[in-house]
Amino acid sequence: MNFNSILLNREGAVCVLTLNRPDTMNALSEELVSEMDQALELVAGDEEIRVLIITGHEKVFVAGGDIKAMQECDPFQARQYVAPIHNLYNKLERLPKPTIAAISGYTLGGGVELTLACDFRIAADNAKFGFPEVNLGIFPAAGGSQRLPRLIGSARAKELMFTADIIDAATALSIGLVSQVVLQEELMKYVQELAEKLAKKAPVALRMLKESIHAGSDIDLQTGLVLEVEKFCHLFSTRDQKEGMTAFVERRKPVFSGK
Repeated sequence: MNFNSILLNREGAVCVLTLNRPDTMNALSEELVSEMDQALELVAGDEEIRVLIITGHEKVFVAGGDIKAMQECDPFQARQYVAPIHNLYNKLERLPKPTIAAISGYTLGGGVELTLACDFRIAADNAKFGFPEVNLGIFPAAGGSQRLPRLIGSARAKELMFTADIIDAATALSIGLVSQVVLQEELMKYVQELAEKLAKKAPVALRMLKESIHAGSDIDLQTGLVLEVEKFCHLFSTRDQKEGMTAFVERRKPVFSGK
């Protein structure tokens, strides 16, 4: 499938989705959002893809929403603009495969919200993060007001979103917004190595684990523990469980089929 606003490249079990609208700083246009949605469908349906990396360019990951597209919106049109982004980020969050945001340069508003829907956020040392929405008379509404407080706590989330301050990669690491900071020139190498490491793990186990973690954030502890046991026991019906434990006993590396 040919795309205009993104690049989709697969190497082995790892797929890289590159946001490719440098002339607009990867602003979240209708086309870019639609193409990302199509790409996620392709990734979800391809059993040979086990890990997805999302990245942008050296100077910008995503600069945020398409302000020109929103400028003259009435409430109904605003809903029409933001709803597809919500759907996209929800789909990304629920993707049954590990996802990694490889972040370089400016990552603002909807760009930060995109990374929040990923499992891992790895930043280059030149990364800058911020939520400028309140300077535009709006607020982060592509999941930011909900996902960010759950990740870094309400007080820090309010400080970032209320002030619209820009923070650097080191600060993002210190507050838990990202999990690693690496040199810009080493970003993709680091992320590729992480992706290849994840790709060797049992795909069904990773999917069940991801589902268990995400479900647990929305339910009480006891219900979460029951769900955890159910998903754990289900894994004993899979070939990967048999392969993993047999390989352990035989002192060899497992080869998982995703079945």
